[in-house]
Amino acid sequence: MGIFNKIKNVFKKEEKKEELEEVKLYDEGLKKTRDNFVNKLIILNNKTKKITDEYFDELEDILIMADIGVNTVLSFIERLKKRVKSENITDLNYLQEVIVDELFIIYVDNSILSNKINYNPNGPTVILFVGVNGVGKTTTIGKLANKIVHDGKSCMMVAGDTFRAGATPQLEEWSKKVGCSFVKGEEGSDPSSVIYDGVKKAKEEGIDVILIDTAGRLQNKVNLMKELEKMNKVIGNLIEGAPQETLLVIDATTGQNGISQAKNFKEITNITGIVLTKLDGTAKGGIVLAIKEELGIPVKYIGLGEKIDDLKPFDIENYIYGLFKDMM
Repeated sequence: MGIFNKIKNVFKKEEKKEELEEVKLYDEGLKKTRDNFVNKLIILNNKTKKITDEYFDELEDILIMADIGVNTVLSFIERLKKRVKSENITDLNYLQEVIVDELFIIYVDNSILSNKINYNPNGPTVILFVGVNGVGKTTTIGKLANKIVHDGKSCMMVAGDTFRAGATPQLEEWSKKVGCSFVKGEEGSDPSSVIYDGVKKAKEEGIDVILIDTAGRLQNKVNLMKELEKMNKVIGNLIEGAPQETLLVIDATTGQNGISQAKNFKEITNITGIVLTKLDGTAKGGIVLAIKEELGIPVKYIGLGEKIDDLKPFDIENYIYGLFKDMM
């Protein structure tokens, strides 16, 4: 059974009722992408009488417009053509299922990527957040802190972005809202010294998870690289193997510019996962597939709304369902 039919059957089962709220979030959060992408795909298949090169050309345009990425789309189309030829596919309804299967394979094929957070069994888990200003980094930290607290773990936020005016007060406000510890320094002070104080305090207090904000200045990559290297060294000296995660926050509405940001950050530090914010605000949600194919970094969380609990662990099956629901 292909993934198309598997997911279609799974989401009809009664035992999935307890997960319906999360499924609903994916459904609503991917509506703009679904309306833009899947409806065009349905129209293409309805007007097509025969699978021709012209069909593949139009399909290619639809996929590129969904922000899946040119290189990803070109390799996908080639693989799809080979499958159509080898299986002698002529039925357009079946081809729709094959397209869903192949897009799913883009994300999972030969993949050892995990969307799970690598928690430290021997002490505090340190999660470092990087990303340019304006992508929703501070809000993401707040929402993840809320999830951690609700999961019964203790949490501390450390205001490592000491340069952007308003960054520290905004993070402090989130700490009060979700009920977790908070450590800050003077505006313009050395971020690594603030992080040292925060991590040291968290160890002394037995905090489970430390969430660290960092500056989003990508204009001078050399300076930022040195800054992040210093932070990593400070953290690693206090907690062996830390930080356990370095999460890059990307605004989904920026499309391919977000991919460029990720490539730049990947050059200067070890990114372990992506947080994709504002996925509900774009008609180009195919960027999830482009991130995996072009960067080889797992999407660990996605933002699907403005509410405090709208940050969700990324689930590929929920994503595929939300994207192709109208075809199922």
